[in-house]
Amino acid sequence: MIRVFIDGSAGTTGLRIRERLSVREDISLITLPPSLRKDPGARRDSINQSDVAFLCLPDAAAREAVGFVENENTVIIDTSTAHRTAEDFTYGMPELSGQRAKIRLSRRIANPGCHASGFIALVAPLIQQGLLPDTAPLSCFSLTGYSGGGKGMIAQYEDDKRDALLDAPRVYGLTQQHKHLAEMTTVCGLTTAPIFSPVVAPYYSGMLVSVSVFSHELTGSIDDIRACYRAYYQSGVIRYADDAEDGFLSASSMAGRDDMTVAAYGNGERITLVSRFDNLGKGASGAAIQNMNLVIGAEETAGLLLG
Repeated sequence: MIRVFIDGSAGTTGLRIRERLSVREDISLITLPPSLRKDPGARRDSINQSDVAFLCLPDAAAREAVGFVENENTVIIDTSTAHRTAEDFTYGMPELSGQRAKIRLSRRIANPGCHASGFIALVAPLIQQGLLPDTAPLSCFSLTGYSGGGKGMIAQYEDDKRDALLDAPRVYGLTQQHKHLAEMTTVCGLTTAPIFSPVVAPYYSGMLVSVSVFSHELTGSIDDIRACYRAYYQSGVIRYADDAEDGFLSASSMAGRDDMTVAAYGNGERITLVSRFDNLGKGASGAAIQNMNLVIGAEETAGLLLG
């Protein structure tokens, strides 16, 4: 029986992880009463008693939690931004070339960010396979449901008296300093960070990430991109799927699920790369559980909801 502790189990990511793991017969959850959830001593003890500890915390609290670890066998899976580009953490995206083997052997795993997951899934294979240069100037548009903002934003959007401005999509990250940019740039091996425009919209969950490229920036065609994705994503929970709905792409098509689809649309001059997934699934909790499964030797997709 694998002992699991979720530090930050009351947040949206922690709650989804608990929901997925509570029905598993191979997992024993270590829980704290509400009065001790933020108690440093209780958290320290629970982390060191666990085989796997999920950190579903703000960055500062996640760094603190890593400092609590005394049991060398405890695996940390950090869902915060704190360690995603840290050299002593393994980036938790198994579908990237060579990454699955690294995750299996790691004791420190950084779960990818939601927006970053969609961008990296689209761009990294093209750079690795020589279809897109690492110097390419890229722009990324990413649409997410409001659950990505956590409990505070969920309450804001679900308030009967909410501001009318919340009834339409809202662009944020206006300073081009969004916290996901570092991993998007580093993991893909880009020489320049992309222009990134995240958008939150008035629906609960689901994410659509798009990256626009001109064909003259590519070594190959749109068909080569599609072939690259099909070949690259043959295992894991990412797959190629050209599944537009009558010429439209809904950002909520993958809501409630833990997988991701990638596709390429356009023509001989302009191409749009698109990934779709759930910001709470492959963008957070689902990815964390997938990483845990690899570490504990379970079936990689155990406990995940896939299409």
